[in-house]
Amino acid sequence: MGGVAAREVTMAKKMTTNQVAERLKEAAATIKRLPEEKIHRLKSNWPETIPVWGDYGDEKTRVRLGPPSPDAIDRMDETLGWFRWLEPDETKLAWAVACGINRKLIGSMLGVHRTTVWREWKAVMRKLTALINFHRK
Repeated sequence: MGGVAAREVTMAKKMTTNQVAERLKEAAATIKRLPEEKIHRLKSNWPETIPVWGDYGDEKTRVRLGPPSPDAIDRMDETLGWFRWLEPDETKLAWAVACGINRKLIGSMLGVHRTTVWREWKAVMRKLTALINFHRK
């Protein structure tokens, strides 16, 4: 119940561009923390083979954080809904920056300089902030 009350309090306040950027980063981090979809495989009755220690030398270990909290998933759902107010190119830019992709790499994908990426991202954040605050009234 505390999550609903906290959400109502945040819905009443106007958001700043920094808060919008942080919510986008949090949504990207939450998506990364969601559990992977497991493929159900057929199992055999044969016993599993005993692994040889040398098999582990080339393996890259992948450490994952625990699953996100239900409140984080709710905030992620709300945040992803904001993208419906943006143009597809603006959405891609905002999401790429939120995911932590290097601005120079984003610029090379879009065919612009990294400072142009920064300027366009700031414009998208201002536009998104204005739209969020307009729809929260």
